Amino acid sequence: MTNFSELNISESTLKSLERMGFESATPIQEGTIPLAIAGNDIIGQAQTGTGKTVAFGVPLIEKIDPKNQAIQALVIAPTRELAIQCSEEIYKIGHGKRARILSVYGGQDISRQIRALKNKPQIIVGTPGRILDHIKRRTLKLENVETLVLDEADEMLNMGFIEDINAILENVPAERQTLLFSATMPPAIRKIADTFMTEPESVKIKAKELTVDNIEQFFVKAQEREKFDVLSRLLNVHQPELAIVFGRTKRRVDELSHALSIRGYLAEGIHGDLSQAKRLSVLRQFKENKIDVLVATDVAARGLDISGVTHVYNFDIPQDPESYVHRIGRTGRAGKSGMAVTFVTPREMGYLRIVEETTKKRMTPLKPPTADEALVGQKKLAVEQLQELVNKNNASGYRSMAEDLLATNDAIDLVAAALKSLTNEPDDTPIQISEERPLPMRRGGGNGGGSRGGRSGGGYRGGSRSGGSRGGDRRGGSRSGGGDRRGGSRGERSSSERRDGGSRGGDRRRDNRGGERRRRSSED
Repeated sequence: MTNFSELNISESTLKSLERMGFESATPIQEGTIPLAIAGNDIIGQAQTGTGKTVAFGVPLIEKIDPKNQAIQALVIAPTRELAIQCSEEIYKIGHGKRARILSVYGGQDISRQIRALKNKPQIIVGTPGRILDHIKRRTLKLENVETLVLDEADEMLNMGFIEDINAILENVPAERQTLLFSATMPPAIRKIADTFMTEPESVKIKAKELTVDNIEQFFVKAQEREKFDVLSRLLNVHQPELAIVFGRTKRRVDELSHALSIRGYLAEGIHGDLSQAKRLSVLRQFKENKIDVLVATDVAARGLDISGVTHVYNFDIPQDPESYVHRIGRTGRAGKSGMAVTFVTPREMGYLRIVEETTKKRMTPLKPPTADEALVGQKKLAVEQLQELVNKNNASGYRSMAEDLLATNDAIDLVAAALKSLTNEPDDTPIQISEERPLPMRRGGGNGGGSRGGRSGGGYRGGSRSGGSRGGDRRGGSRSGGGDRRGGSRGERSSSERRDGGSRGGDRRRDNRGGERRRRSSED
């Protein structure tokens, strides 16, 4: 593998990559970065989970002039979640240069974005409809853009954004560098390349199996209201050394970590709203085994370099196969085995099938343990703990007290009492977990119950990145110097924003092509 230091990258960017935990470049990064830094137009064809954001993020940061206050780069992504993730990643890559990045997308108060645009961001990351809306309002001026990135172009095609993309491209200078990334190359995407790109270089990475064999993958079918009790029982039965529980939203992470703590687990949550100092503190405690369970959102967990994780629990089914791969990849490292358990509500079974198709591996159904079975696991752990204490032979100061107890009590009763005190018996303390709406059902997939066919009606990723949760990670925004970091207001929305999915009642005039409905599904 090639080290980033061999790719003619500046020292400040290398330090940022090192801070992010990256050392060696993936194939798409190795093939793209040198060509892009040299100024070539590029068509990058690679599957999800291959490191495409760093592949175009590094050249973007390398070209940015920190003293130039104009918008110098534009990244177009199909969904707001991907836009948020891209802006977060590019922000980290550009840490040394202090590049100013702003993400704009449907579902975010547009007046807030307009104010943020006045702070002179240098890189814009956004969804097609909202970018076009700003262009029409003349609040986004792109005449100085030097680099344009189209991320997951085939997904934008599937979601009906092709006309918006063409309109945006007409507002960007013809003399520019264009980087197009797509898992597939349908004719419409090839036409964009032929029309808007100049002698592009092709970087094609062969698809490969995305998961490793030493991770056991299970799924548990459960109703939303049952999931927390099932999770508690699984933790009692599995007795993980270190576990990560993934939740879909920040609210979910906060409630889960609090509920687990109430029930006696050493748990902490991590998400984008926490300060950097708090996040580092939580991660340090987790690495030092002072926390048994880390609860995290996808955005917070990206790039985490944590070893020793034995179990991953997807409390909410991931919003796309790439997220699933990132999640379960936290376990089964360095040749060790790992276990991944995904919770699925009956209405979300269609998403499970798409994940299986992508990873080329079937998940094994797992029957939830009963309360009695969970208690057996806790009792077994208590026996092991007591035996370990005896083996350490460091209780000499308690022998006289033990002799006094034995003089008046039965030895078996004493040992039973000790075991009972060490056993974490089922706790019925009331907890509060807000129910999340299930991900929107796949169109053409019936009840979401197991069609293994193609991506009907826009398919999995076209209809689900945002997760359909109204409590979604809407405040992730940009972490740029001038950007609005919270961004999650549900205020005024414009017509173009509704095309981005910001409004459930958006313009239906294009429903005959199927694109409009898919776009509302993707970002609502």
